[in-house]
Amino acid sequence: MKKAIFFDLDDTLLDDKKSIQTAFDITCGELAEKYSKDAACIEHHVRAAARAQYETYSFYPVTVSIGINPFEGLWGDFGDVHYKPFRDMGEQIADYQLKTWQNGLAAAEIPSLESEWARERFRNVRRESPFVYEETFDVLDKLREKGYRLLLLTNGAPSLQLEKLTMTAELVPYFEHILISGNFGFGKPEKAIFDHALKLINAAPDEVLMVGDNQGTDILGATRTGIQSVWIDHGEGKVIEGANPHHTIGRLQDILSLV
Repeated sequence: MKKAIFFDLDDTLLDDKKSIQTAFDITCGELAEKYSKDAACIEHHVRAAARAQYETYSFYPVTVSIGINPFEGLWGDFGDVHYKPFRDMGEQIADYQLKTWQNGLAAAEIPSLESEWARERFRNVRRESPFVYEETFDVLDKLREKGYRLLLLTNGAPSLQLEKLTMTAELVPYFEHILISGNFGFGKPEKAIFDHALKLINAAPDEVLMVGDNQGTDILGATRTGIQSVWIDHGEGKVIEGANPHHTIGRLQDILSLV
């Protein structure tokens, strides 16, 4: 009998990809209209520039271990004071954001004078565009009614993940604990963070279910810890060797048929 459920945040409860895509759509769309360009082409060049630029900074290794992708880097401030790599990231993130737009717009043949505008426009639109999946609150309500203890287990920098939760504050009261990898020091799929989550709620692995969209973090980490998992397959086909989800569902609400 399961007594607790661990939830991932991004693209499990929150539609983070939609938030990022909205920021790209609006920013690149306005540039495309101004310069008679193709918005998708601009976005392609900026995304490529972001991936390449991200790897050049001293903070890059910690983003891999904690789980902070280049597109979160395009709008976050970071600078969390308790961990030096995050302080370094806070000092360098504006440079990363500006150079990404400079390089991406140059590749799209748009004047570099638009780079600062684009940086700020993207950041502002992303902050104005939080999306919660339409069934999220209904699912959490029903699980709470059934008596399940809920824990949120999310990769990322504390400042950024807490900002997301501030934007969607209605989520917070559902969870007995909110565990952010940047506070712990290791991210999913490291077994250590799952072990810590188990200690927080005083549960054994066989008493818990992990729900997430990412086989390489949520599901692989649960498998390593002996926790049964539910993979939300958004149709992207990202299957990771060794992850072995116990259940696969197409959307969050389908978990209600499993518990």
